[in-house]
Amino acid sequence: MASQTGERERPLATGPGRVLVSVYAVFALAATSRAAVQIVTDFHEAPLAYLLSAFSAVVYVIATFALAGRGSGARRLALTAVSVELVGVLAVGTASLLAPADFPRATVWSGYGSGYGFVPLVLPLLGLWWLRRRRPGVRGS
Repeated sequence: MASQTGERERPLATGPGRVLVSVYAVFALAATSRAAVQIVTDFHEAPLAYLLSAFSAVVYVIATFALAGRGSGARRLALTAVSVELVGVLAVGTASLLAPADFPRATVWSGYGSGYGFVPLVLPLLGLWWLRRRRPGVRGS
């Protein structure tokens, strides 16, 4: 697809982008499964944490499909989803450390993703870097 400047949009899911999409897909599956089990079995124990887990699952699913997509619409959606993910990780991570009583059960983003080896903190940074690197008009990527 050509951009307004006449340059072709480069697909996001090529080269290292395929690995990024794969990691997002794994997190989409893991977060969706975790949230579903938590909500069905123990929702009353930690509704905020479990709803945040479900929200993170939705964000990971959207980011996965957007990063795997083509064109400026997919790029914009990916940028939005990955940005929301970063804000969520920082907000939930900080809140879970400052007010641990509000998070009696962990979410994917609790403690900045410490339960997942901090991948939830690093992943949106990599995603934003990749989106910047693959934007139209940037050579050598």
